[in-house]
Amino acid sequence: MLKAAVFDDEFIVLRGLERLIDWAEFGIELVGTATDGISALALFREKKPDIVLTDIRMPGMNGLELIEAIRSEAPDTMCIVFSGYNEFEYVKSAIKLGVVDYLEKPVNIEKIREGIGKAVARLAELNDYSSLKRKWHQGLLEKAVANLLGKGEEAAAEWQKQFGDDSGRVAGVTVLVGTEEENVVADGEGHRVVRLASGPERIAVVFHLDSLSDEWSRGLEAWSSAVIGSGRTYPDIADAPKSCMEARRALRYGKFLEGKGWVRFEDLGETDAQSPALSEREEEILFDLRIGDKTGLLEKIDAYLEEFRGAKRTPEAAEVELLRIVMHGLDVAKETGGSLPDMYPADYRPQLEIRDLTTQEEMAAWLRKQMETIMDGILSVRHHSKHAAIEKALRYIGKNYGRDLTQQEVADHVQMNATYFSLLFKEEMDISYIKYLTQVRMEKAKLLLGGEESIQEISEKVGYQHARHFSEVFKKYAGMTPGQFREGRAAR
Repeated sequence: MLKAAVFDDEFIVLRGLERLIDWAEFGIELVGTATDGISALALFREKKPDIVLTDIRMPGMNGLELIEAIRSEAPDTMCIVFSGYNEFEYVKSAIKLGVVDYLEKPVNIEKIREGIGKAVARLAELNDYSSLKRKWHQGLLEKAVANLLGKGEEAAAEWQKQFGDDSGRVAGVTVLVGTEEENVVADGEGHRVVRLASGPERIAVVFHLDSLSDEWSRGLEAWSSAVIGSGRTYPDIADAPKSCMEARRALRYGKFLEGKGWVRFEDLGETDAQSPALSEREEEILFDLRIGDKTGLLEKIDAYLEEFRGAKRTPEAAEVELLRIVMHGLDVAKETGGSLPDMYPADYRPQLEIRDLTTQEEMAAWLRKQMETIMDGILSVRHHSKHAAIEKALRYIGKNYGRDLTQQEVADHVQMNATYFSLLFKEEMDISYIKYLTQVRMEKAKLLLGGEESIQEISEKVGYQHARHFSEVFKKYAGMTPGQFREGRAAR
């Protein structure tokens, strides 16, 4: 609802306007009146009315001075003035100040209604224009951010122009990717968020202002709905494409591991494991290697080889491309803790083998055989090592859950690549590492809540430095706050 105020030194005018105008008819609330200019300005500053009706002649500060002060502080305020018969020079000054209407005294109710109608219509036009302008600017900003994610440094200048004055405050950028419209990360004092849609993906780009605090992620830590992947935070805006690529990888693994919640790229332990030169098809092949899906792997290899056969490559280019896939496949095999001698003889040299092949069909058959052998080796190592490794990991978690315990640290403890460890953990435990750690912490917290320690002390004992964060996670897990849980136990 709009707000209006009336200023006039004649009490009868004020009372008449209060009683004879149906303000609600115009969608307006009359928020106050005043009989002198000083009181009128104070009331304006307190109530911030959208429409002001004022007499020109008032004690303390005349109507023109009042309008000038109001317009300097709030240029979009609609002002209507009342004037006497001999005040034409004042009226001209009021018009120059941008009043929406002027009414000669004695004021007529119908004229006042017309003036109010003009003010309301002008405000509607102004709001429509402002809304259109905001949408137009938002569209330009979104386009600039989309280009930044695709082109990095090349698009930084246009991004800076559209982002505005805050661009000089940006201390870093983090990209999140999901598949649903979720505003789990909202603007805050220390960051701004720009949201984009790219096909089925929903992207949120967090621009950190002044410093790299963790304020933006607090809502994500207790997030339990559709999976959201996040990339690393980079201090250089030009690295936004890297964060975006990482967020997509985290989303993909998150869908496989759990299907919901927040998955950070850092927790995958893949900082250098993947070359950005790999195509989407090649990344899909390596993904199936990691999750141990032999049927899916061979299907993707066959689809890749169909494309390979249809492309016109020199023998040298084909050799390099297939070798690259095999080498990345061997890197994935190393993640399992296995060694090359387990899969190949000590003198195995794939670069020499492929050089002896002369036809495209021979090369295609060679690649399929190599990838199938790598997969068999991965599955064999996984079968023999997973139980012991996970048992060792569970013992380590049980001893160290009370501090910041990353998946990378636990994976290092069992001497595994972090990504491979996360997949193995989910396969063995039927729950992701993060959710298992939270479960251990929450169950321990339940036991501690039966004692006398404060919520803050319990929070720190189970690995949370901030009681507020601990309480949010506990409520998600147990359906009630720690305080409510403690009261429930005491009542038994």
